[in-house]
Amino acid sequence: MPAPDLTSITRKLIAQEALPDTYADTVSRVILPLAEHIRRLREERQRPLVVGINGAQGTGKSTLTLFLKELLSDLYQVPTASFSIDDLYLTRAGRERLAAEWHPLMRTRGVPGTHDLTLGREVIERLTSAGEGTRTAIPAFDKSRDDRAPEADWPVYQGRAEVVLLEGWCVGAVPEDSDSLAKPINTLELCEDIDGAWRSFVNQCLSKEYTQFFEQIDCLIMLKAPSMDAILKWRTLQEHKLGAKIRSAPRQGGTRQAPSRLMTEEQIFRFIMHYERITRACLAEMPARADALIQVDDNHNFSEPLIRQRL
Repeated sequence: MPAPDLTSITRKLIAQEALPDTYADTVSRVILPLAEHIRRLREERQRPLVVGINGAQGTGKSTLTLFLKELLSDLYQVPTASFSIDDLYLTRAGRERLAAEWHPLMRTRGVPGTHDLTLGREVIERLTSAGEGTRTAIPAFDKSRDDRAPEADWPVYQGRAEVVLLEGWCVGAVPEDSDSLAKPINTLELCEDIDGAWRSFVNQCLSKEYTQFFEQIDCLIMLKAPSMDAILKWRTLQEHKLGAKIRSAPRQGGTRQAPSRLMTEEQIFRFIMHYERITRACLAEMPARADALIQVDDNHNFSEPLIRQRL
């Protein structure tokens, strides 16, 4: 069987993800240069790489990650694994304990402090040190249930990964200074974090274990959203698509499905406020230091990547 080429890989994934045919242009203009950059970086370093992909909700980072993984694995023959920092969320029970110990807002998944970074380190270590036949289970989080998926349902990667793609909205984020934390930026902070204890705890997590976790990243790619308004619109669309997927999924014979925890538009608006502070900080400071920057416009069009060559 002939090796897959760019056209066949692109067509397969466009059909699989129900993307418009015009996405093929995005692949050739944006994603292929990124894949080539990562391949060259892997050859230069002569060791497995961790590539961070940062982007606010709805920017298209999961789709970008999927295409990068396929291009690296199939087109360039560089074994590549991927997962989202979202898949490292603590279980719902774990977040309930965190809320009782620190602050009620820690019950909501998303902000630094609500991930199991020890699990994340273990997964990256296993993927990059594995033998040919080693099977590594990669965590999965079920957002429709707001809980970690059972381990039996986790995807499995076989062999050693020469590239690990780690994507997520706060990947590569840095802590803020105390002056920035002092002033509430939305009604959630104003009314539910009156003394700033929640955002201070989140920032403390970001400055310690998250900074150490992100130090593993060899190359940071940023998808820069145009505005918070666009992010809210895109996140709402994501929830609608998730709901449609759940409603169209076939029921398992005779089994009762667990209740869905999909959000209403009002709940999404409140949910996004948990993310707003760090998202705004990333939009302001990360473009200057990202190894590759892609501007995303209001219509989800990607600019060609600005790739910085680091010494």
